[in-house]
Amino acid sequence: MVNVTPIRNMTASLLRRLVTPCLIATVAALVALSGPQAQAANGIAMHGDPELGPETPLPYADPDAPQGGRMTFGALGSFDSLNPMIPRGAKAPGLRDQLYGNFVYESLLDRNYDEPFSLYGLLASDVEMSPERDWVTFTIDEKARFSDGEPVTSADVAFTLDLLREQGWPYARNYYSKVETVETPDARTITFRFPNANDRELPLILGLMPILSEHGTDPETFGRTTLSPPVGTGPYRIDAVASGRSITYRRNPDYWGNDHPLNAGRYNADEVRFNFFRDETAMFEAFKTGEIDLYLDADAGRWASGYDFPAIRDGRAVRMEVPTGIPRGMFAFVFNTRRPPFDDIRVREALNHLFDFPWINEQLFYGALRRTTSYFASSELQSTGTPASAAERTMLAPYLDGIPESIVEGTWTPPTLDGSGRDRAKIREALGLLAEAGWRIRDGRLLDESGAPFSFEILVATRDDERLALAFQRLLRPVGIDARVRYVDSSQYNARMLAFDFDMARVFWPTSLSPGNEQTHRWSAAAADIEGSFNYAGAKDPAIDAMIAEMLAATDRAAFTDAVHALDRVLLSGVYVIPLYHSPVQWVARSSRLGVPNKQSLSGVELETWWVNP
Repeated sequence: MVNVTPIRNMTASLLRRLVTPCLIATVAALVALSGPQAQAANGIAMHGDPELGPETPLPYADPDAPQGGRMTFGALGSFDSLNPMIPRGAKAPGLRDQLYGNFVYESLLDRNYDEPFSLYGLLASDVEMSPERDWVTFTIDEKARFSDGEPVTSADVAFTLDLLREQGWPYARNYYSKVETVETPDARTITFRFPNANDRELPLILGLMPILSEHGTDPETFGRTTLSPPVGTGPYRIDAVASGRSITYRRNPDYWGNDHPLNAGRYNADEVRFNFFRDETAMFEAFKTGEIDLYLDADAGRWASGYDFPAIRDGRAVRMEVPTGIPRGMFAFVFNTRRPPFDDIRVREALNHLFDFPWINEQLFYGALRRTTSYFASSELQSTGTPASAAERTMLAPYLDGIPESIVEGTWTPPTLDGSGRDRAKIREALGLLAEAGWRIRDGRLLDESGAPFSFEILVATRDDERLALAFQRLLRPVGIDARVRYVDSSQYNARMLAFDFDMARVFWPTSLSPGNEQTHRWSAAAADIEGSFNYAGAKDPAIDAMIAEMLAATDRAAFTDAVHALDRVLLSGVYVIPLYHSPVQWVARSSRLGVPNKQSLSGVELETWWVNP
């Protein structure tokens, strides 16, 4: 077997050929000296042990859920691609999607969203990795099949790795390029070796790699957008596509994983359709009339006062407030620090002093939202409110000159304004910072030393974001700042964000209880120069890279938490964003024809566990 260390290979060979007691004793001693041994299992965890057994269904799915019927969801904007693995184009929802499920593309392992980061065998029946996590072996389930009936093989997995690290998203290229050798001793076994990666998360990242069909994928055209239905392994096939308007999935009756324990109570509808809408208002109207079955609301004002309509009154639609147990993520206006004037941290600090959250919260959201104060808000991973531990201070020691004492001590919060929409004290503080950066008000306009005005564009793609940006624009006018709000459609917005062609934009970086390699793609110096990365801010700080490395190297939960706290403190110190807000719960409106499990996951609703009531 190639999925074991060299000394175990030698031991197995000796034990097959040698029978003398003294030699067996010698071999046993060698095994003991070799340290902890890898063992095949049905699951792996980032820290600690996975919780579920081999036959245990997901705790937030109902194995007795009825099957059949049709669900219709709404989506904003449009789409022009059925390939979610490349940076080009706007992908259709559902192909491979945390919210809706992986309808078409599956991975070797699948996630339990009721744990911080644990994965269990899906296309792979079991997984084995070294204690040092410098290699991982997957055994492919003998039942695993593509939608055309062909078996999933180790060759398909190796093909996928090569293709995604050449043509996939930048983050995929970064992850998968760490693999140095691939071994496929037979059609069901594959081993990835990465002795120099120094990345304890990599076995899990490889387990989540979507698997492509070698016989059904053309490497020459893979990098182009396409509307041709793909060959996947998932529970659904694409049934109909109306470019940019709708996409319909139909359940594959021959789906290989129908009886898999992880799928008990999941993917219950026979048909799932997505209809596309230009803006939130049109999509909400479609929910009110029953055209779509679900509305995930992010507008506190609408949630407070917008649900007095017939379907709610007569019970055809219901509302749910779903608590979650994961960090709320960073919802923010991001500064593109590649461009002036946002390349100056004093300017970024000044604009933070001008964002009157209490006023915006009352004017737009009925006071129902909470200010976000951390990149990992509302969780044990947020640094705000907690002084840096001794371990954190050791990590941060080379970089403390760039970190305010209030952030180290955990007392920092975003500037708090008086809610008047014209807080004179904060305006004076902002003008002082702007003066230090070379900006002065003359004739009611903020100008630099050459007389050029302070002018920038806020890029938005939804009407809700436009409304927020216009409110911020109003707050900036008293100091002579010309903020132009630019509303574009989703395809143009995606193209401009991928190319970093913006001054300021509203973005959201979601996160989990186990942040990892995705932070490299969002914040590392290398990612800042890679178009298509999520380092929208253009951050290039050695302290960020060092804290991400500490986080990825952590071997237990305590060390990991310290490293994430330290990363949070460094990111807050860089003033890359104006932190916005988050809702205290997940706001969900649904048609009463849809059934919902009694228990939701730590992440909130998992729509692939819902069903159509008979």
